[in-house]
Amino acid sequence: MESILKYFPDLSDLQISQLTQLGPLYKDWNSKINVVSRKDIDNIYPHHILHSMGLAKIFQFNSGAEILDLGTGGGLPGIPLAILFPEVNFLLVDSIGKKIKVTQEIADAVGLKNVKCKQIRAEELNQKFDFVITRAVAVLPKLVNWTRKIIRVHHKHPIPNGIWALKGIDRAAEEVENLGKRAYAEIYPMSEFFEEDFFETKCVVYVQK
Repeated sequence: MESILKYFPDLSDLQISQLTQLGPLYKDWNSKINVVSRKDIDNIYPHHILHSMGLAKIFQFNSGAEILDLGTGGGLPGIPLAILFPEVNFLLVDSIGKKIKVTQEIADAVGLKNVKCKQIRAEELNQKFDFVITRAVAVLPKLVNWTRKIIRVHHKHPIPNGIWALKGIDRAAEEVENLGKRAYAEIYPMSEFFEEDFFETKCVVYVQK
């Protein structure tokens, strides 16, 4: 938790409590169902929870926004971001049922009222969202194709609706180039706001619908 409080010093008591509970919950569930690499579970805060929260250093969701966490796995990045943005609605989806079970259990355990979890594929969704968030799910051209019909046309944020993808910085530039003229994209290196060595290779990519 030290790394969380270092970069997010203005958290409420409730948010601190919820984030503090995440570490033990993930370690317990991960011993039963592998949602985080077992070799990396001891780094759950810097490598997974803080990494998920990095988006909040770049962009703030408006109250009432509808966000889809596509391929959420065990609830990352959706659960940490839902804690940060309690007035924002998050739908966390994955095609693997046991991962959604873990995600729902963790969301319920920390008392998140703004999170819904569902086992479903992106192409089966008929709901519209302001933004899609992802973490290590697919290359950007695939993400654009999968989400084209579920991102709202009319936007209520300072930038147009689209995708926020947590990526490895070494691959991000190539993936953006492969988008061609299909979409506008921008890369934000995480090393600009997190000083740990881990983040030297991480970035957030924004893709405009």
